[in-house]
Amino acid sequence: MEIKSKLWIEIDGKPVFGRGRRFLLEAIHKQGSINQAAKEINISYRKAWGYIKAMEERLGFKLIERQTGGKNGGGASLTEEAKKFLTKYEALEMGIRELVDERFRKIFKDNGL
Repeated sequence: MEIKSKLWIEIDGKPVFGRGRRFLLEAIHKQGSINQAAKEINISYRKAWGYIKAMEERLGFKLIERQTGGKNGGGASLTEEAKKFLTKYEALEMGIRELVDERFRKIFKDNGL
């Protein structure tokens, strides 16, 4: 038996960041492209773009540096603020998971419901 939990951040009741959006930013960092990142995590480019715009608007800072296409092609990369935010979110997620796991073990230690 194991415990699972989900964590997300909201501002004024609107979702800003969670696991799926984390995966999107990580994929953009890895792929260097919003389009390729969207394909990697199985969402449409339009949905990925919508998530990015909403996150940037609600967080109040730029997450993605975009380069338009042309001779050398376009691309996207994470801003320094985005990298810092990701690092902090991952630390928060890990800390929450550790607390939940510890509490779960304490409460269900003998597995005798």
